[in-house]
Amino acid sequence: MDMKRRTLALLAGCALACGAAWAAQPIKLIVPAPPGGTMDIVARVVGQQLSSDTGQTVVVENKPGAGGMIGMQALLSAPADGQTLLVGASNLLAEIPHVIKTSFDPLKDVVPVASFARSGVVLVTAASYPAQDFQSLLAQLKTRKGQTSFASYSPGTVSQYAGLVLSDKAGLDMQHVGYPGSPPALQAVLGGQVDVMFDGMLTSVPLIKAGKLRAYAFSGPQRSRHLPNVPTTTELGYPDLQFRGWVGLIAPARLPADVLARLHIAIEKVAKAPAVQQKLSDVGLEPEVITDTAALQRETRAMSERNAGIVKKYGITVN
Repeated sequence: MDMKRRTLALLAGCALACGAAWAAQPIKLIVPAPPGGTMDIVARVVGQQLSSDTGQTVVVENKPGAGGMIGMQALLSAPADGQTLLVGASNLLAEIPHVIKTSFDPLKDVVPVASFARSGVVLVTAASYPAQDFQSLLAQLKTRKGQTSFASYSPGTVSQYAGLVLSDKAGLDMQHVGYPGSPPALQAVLGGQVDVMFDGMLTSVPLIKAGKLRAYAFSGPQRSRHLPNVPTTTELGYPDLQFRGWVGLIAPARLPADVLARLHIAIEKVAKAPAVQQKLSDVGLEPEVITDTAALQRETRAMSERNAGIVKKYGITVN
């Protein structure tokens, strides 16, 4: 009986904390990207569940531009009360600030509240490309060394980093062609204007399954559940090509500790909801809930330091 009372008390405490995490006014989720992309989809899935859990209105506000920095600035300009949060990816903190000047410190002025999922990149070509597997692809590219190219969905992102590392380690001497997003970059790949690309799963997986793209390698530590027949870059002998980031909730670092603690409870409940997990999986993400802010900060700092080395080594700049 005592155990039953303790369980009921715990559940009641969780419900109270979830409700008390926000004031009785709309919750704003800033998305630093246009509608339709990974971060926007995640924000709307999470926002719908959050509204259902709390009974409060959740507003998703898209603020694209400047590599996500316009959205980040909007977050930092709002009161640090937990009512305004940002749904974003780790690249906002660990990649883009190395090539775009920011007015804030991405490792000190903001904190990751929680991660909802993980995502890697996949090496693809048009399905008509003659190479059938990774080794054949490298051999094909080497026959035109110095004359081949790779696309990225934006300069200064892992899409570019991975292409540069592959070109270097495999001795391919490929030229980089940057695009403003995955759709135009993939169109160039499909049209044969560019040979290969490391692209995000959300945009590539549907085209791979439709037979329009061919996948050669995945950048995660294990094979993706969405592409179980595609080997990892580590399996193929290129461990330096392991890139995997998180997608989650970001808040100002000046957020009071008690508000952050309440957010952790509420957001964990949202992120672990079966409907949320299924929807994130359906769009090519790997659901993984982490609400340990300190652990996410350590991981993000390590990612940032690694990317800083890549930017320096290859002289990456954004014009």
